[in-house]
Amino acid sequence: MAPHHPTPSPDEPDASGASPLVDFAVDLTSQEVLRRAQVMEALGPDWDPVEVLLGEEAAYDLLYSGLDPQQQRLYDELVAAGVLPARGDGRAAA
Repeated sequence: MAPHHPTPSPDEPDASGASPLVDFAVDLTSQEVLRRAQVMEALGPDWDPVEVLLGEEAAYDLLYSGLDPQQQRLYDELVAAGVLPARGDGRAAA
């Protein structure tokens, strides 16, 4: 069965006389390079990605520390389900 509304050929005008489809491409390489340069400038020369990651790990340790038994059970279930990443010995920090 033929489609009810066939796709027009890119080389021929459609029944309404509209122009044929034209390839349209935009190269965003220069804009991406500029955006990345601006991000790095905004971060500044003192930005240390290793220090940032270590700070995030410390924040997660603090977030999951001191859990009561019910919270610890829920934490363990979320780790087992793959919702949260396993940390250290598999238990939240004390």
